[in-house]
This record gives sequence, structure tokens and C-alpha cells, in this order.
Amino acid sequence: MRNPIRFIFNRFIAYFFRGLLFIAPLGITVLILFSAFDFVDSLGRIQFESWTDPNKKIFIPGLGFLIVVGGTAFIGVLFTKILPITIQGWLEEKLSNLPLVKIFYTATKDLISAFLGEKKKFTTGVLVTINYHPVVKKMGFLTQENLDVFNLPDMVSVYCPHGYAISGQTFIVSKKDVEILDIPSTELMKMAISGGVSITETK
Repeated sequence: MRNPIRFIFNRFIAYFFRGLLFIAPLGITVLILFSAFDFVDSLGRIQFESWTDPNKKIFIPGLGFLIVVGGTAFIGVLFTKILPITIQGWLEEKLSNLPLVKIFYTATKDLISAFLGEKKKFTTGVLVTINYHPVVKKMGFLTQENLDVFNLPDMVSVYCPHGYAISGQTFIVSKKDVEILDIPSTELMKMAISGGVSITETK
């Protein structure tokens, strides 16, 4: 005879995990988006005096976000439509010549340009053979096809993201060990970051 208590408990556990499977990704996504919004909002957050209590400070949620986003868009218009190219080049040259500043400025600019610039870098997905016996391959993105500056004409650079992280590794490998993948870069990034779990099934 089936134990009714055990049956109810098993059903409860099954429904709980089904609910968790739906709620957890949604909750984590909302949390990440809210944290990003709150961080940007805090950068331009303005405090006002309370109408009821002069000693109490209040702020309008979202106002800082609009200020930061609007200010960033204004700077984009300023550097694109108003300031001459020569002034932009002069400003970047001055920043690039400052000790330490040039390292962080150049690296940050190149990283953002790789994702958002006109010459995006993370567009060509590849498989890199890092071991032949047994065969082991890593997923990544081709970032530099020409390494003549390092006197390495037969080598390329490949960036391989870490799973469940925003970090990764850069490998300098032989061109013959790189296999170009005919899949969208977003699919490859999703699969790499999820540890190979998330992949779109083809019919």
C-alpha cells in the first residue's frame, strides 16, 4: 500500500524543483539587472531636502540613472557631431601619454570597443586544439589574426571565456590549431559562459 505522506512529500519536492527551475533564472536575471541599474543610478544620485523634515535627505529613484545615461549620450553626440576629429585625437593622445593612465585607458577602451565599437572583436568563434593525445579543444574568439608585432607570423591570439564568470584567458596559438566555427558569436559566448550547458538545439 502506498504511503500517502511519502507520496505527498515526493510530489511537493517535484513541484518545488519545477518552480525553482522557473523562478531561479528569472530571479537571478532580475537581480543582475536591478544591481546594474542601482549602480548606474548611484553614480548620478542627487539628494534633496525633505519637505516635511529639513534634516532628512531624499532622492528620486531613477533620476541618477537618467542623468548618467543622458550625460553619456550627450558626450557621444559631442565627440561625434560637434568636436572636430583633431580635438578628439589630441585628447586621446594626451591621455595615452600619461603614466599608468594610458595602460588602463587604452585597455578599457579596446575592451569596450571589442564589444560595442565599429570594429568588434568577439565575432569569430573558434575551437582551439590545446592537446592532441588525447584531443582537447577550447572554445574561444579569434581576437588577432596578425601577430607580426611579436614576430609571430604563423600565430594568432584567441580569447577563451571562463564558465560562469566575466574573466577569461588569452592564448597565443598556431594558426593550424584554430578551427573557425560557423555559429553566431552570441551562441558561442552563451555556451562558453554556461560551461557548455546552454546550447541551442538544431532541428
